[in-house]
Amino acid sequence: MARILIVDDDRSIRRTLEKFLGGEGYEVTTAQDAPGAIAAADGADMMLLDLGLPGGSGFDVLSALADRPRPPTVVVVTARDDMQSTVKAIQLGAYEYLVKPVDIDRLRRVVKHALDSRDTRDQLEAFVTRTADVRLVGDILGKTAVIRDVWKQIGAVSTTRAPVLIAGESGTGKELVARAIHFSSADRERPFVAVNCTALAPGVLESELFGHVKGAFTGAIADRPGRFELAGKGTLFLDEIAEIPLDLQAKLLRVVQERTFERVGDARPLPLEARIIAATHRDLPAMVAKGTFREDLFYRLRVVEIALPPLRERASDIPILVEGLLAKINRDLAKDVRYITPAALARLAAHRWPGNVRELENTLTRAVVLAKTDVLDETMFPLGASAPAGDPAASVRGDAIDGDGTLPTLREIERRHILRVLGHTEWNKRRTCAILDISRPTLDRKIEEYGLRREEPS
Repeated sequence: MARILIVDDDRSIRRTLEKFLGGEGYEVTTAQDAPGAIAAADGADMMLLDLGLPGGSGFDVLSALADRPRPPTVVVVTARDDMQSTVKAIQLGAYEYLVKPVDIDRLRRVVKHALDSRDTRDQLEAFVTRTADVRLVGDILGKTAVIRDVWKQIGAVSTTRAPVLIAGESGTGKELVARAIHFSSADRERPFVAVNCTALAPGVLESELFGHVKGAFTGAIADRPGRFELAGKGTLFLDEIAEIPLDLQAKLLRVVQERTFERVGDARPLPLEARIIAATHRDLPAMVAKGTFREDLFYRLRVVEIALPPLRERASDIPILVEGLLAKINRDLAKDVRYITPAALARLAAHRWPGNVRELENTLTRAVVLAKTDVLDETMFPLGASAPAGDPAASVRGDAIDGDGTLPTLREIERRHILRVLGHTEWNKRRTCAILDISRPTLDRKIEEYGLRREEPS
């Protein structure tokens, strides 16, 4: 019988989980603080761990378990729903990260899968770091399940030097993910060197990557190191890898396989010490099938793949993105544009965003530059697109100004939007989650957070 330790300072949560898991046939014990969790850990196969605890945080508990020969499998169960906490928990060895309130069916599946996978812990340990010092690029914003999965993948792959392929449409944030992997890793103090493979002609690209010696070609008046050398033991990011011509693909394959390279015009091998992260907006498997991209290079680069969703598939993240991007734009431009009207936000939410987050940022930047006040209204966004009639996404629209003449906050806009979609679905939570592109636990948490009630008028 598997033994599960529940660690939470909330007595009602401990009792609820204890009753549920006991009914599932598990032997259950509980602890209410960090010292108690650490003391009871040796006898447990699994730990359900809250992050906010008396006597220390859940991160402290994870760190304390790091040196134990066979620690319990840890599933974090917390109210913290942010990238930094997610990445840090995964880096410190957490098997999964669940946000309260947790869907019971999902918890059942996670517990079963984690216990079934416990025998593979020794292999998985290679993918987990125990460092508590984490620097992150915090610009990967969102709350949808797909973005939280990206955070978890960053936390896992940042602890290895395995090649990573990041796939996604232009503007989805592929370089942000690459930087987050690098700056979350033990090599964060080493160089991060980015190469845009579309920005250079093939001949120039080869010299940029490999470097050259004096006299290697016309204009080579001195030895010059390439990006492979400049990256050192850090990270080399090859953006738009699909644009590399086939002859250069063959040379890159040799570098990745043998971990050595030569400068152009020189036969002396140099070691490749950098970790390689590649990115593309193209369909590489289709290119492999057509013979325009080498199959062997594809599999060498795609040891781990992170797929980024287009913005249109996570439209419910737009209010969060707008809030975060406006803060960044204001800092960069020394402006103080603090408000966006619901009508303007509705227009942004209804747009398809073919250029994804980059297009959204550029659109907001233009609006901030041209703004004459600290308010952005719909006239600042001539996007020429709207949601289809009857589309619940259009329910963000609302009135531009409240009845008392004040502008609502983004939180208030989100509250109204969720309430309207609930009304549209007659409080069918499954349909509401599908429309909002959020998980059931997230919807339940939002309903509780905003105090939404079915009888409340929309």
